Amino acid sequence: MFTGIVAAVGRIEKVTPLGTAPEAGVRLTVAAGALDLADVELGDSIAIQGACMTVIEKSADTFDVDVSRESLNKTVGLGDAGVGVNLEKALRAHDRLGGHLVSGHVDGLGVVSKFEPVGESHELRIVAPKDIGKYLAYKGSVTVNGVSLTVNSVSDSADGCEFSINLIPHTVEVTTLNALAKGAKVNLEIDLIARYVERMMNAS
Repeated sequence: MFTGIVAAVGRIEKVTPLGTAPEAGVRLTVAAGALDLADVELGDSIAIQGACMTVIEKSADTFDVDVSRESLNKTVGLGDAGVGVNLEKALRAHDRLGGHLVSGHVDGLGVVSKFEPVGESHELRIVAPKDIGKYLAYKGSVTVNGVSLTVNSVSDSADGCEFSINLIPHTVEVTTLNALAKGAKVNLEIDLIARYVERMMNAS
């Protein structure tokens, strides 16, 4: 479990195929940047661009994870060397919950429709698939590339759902969201509470 509060921006240093078959995954070597790995053990979870991954090797400043082909197919930002990535270690029971409860399971991909400065902040607009849009609500929470954010507006259409977010300068400065541009794809995770509410409402 995570909070969506990015602890550091790392970088994918190396991508190693785990086989030659089309369904083979890859092993990533990730430079941790400012993320302190001193208390990270093998088997611990670290969210990379919002996707929960298991540490299988580590050094003082890098760690390795294996990523399945399924995960590569359902996410963006995990398959290319040299790419900056948002990093967050798993939540501990006594930690502050600064964002919202995030599972690290990407629900789908959105497409950036706008990313422009507005005053001292940035307006980020994303078009989400219709099956994800139903979980988005005004002033609700959503995770974009591993970052916990607040939804400012929601507009449904036949093709999907466009929602807007106001990014304060700090968020733009300390996450990979500063590299976004119109047309970019992003990893989305809906709020866990919305998921459970739907289940309870539809249960027979």
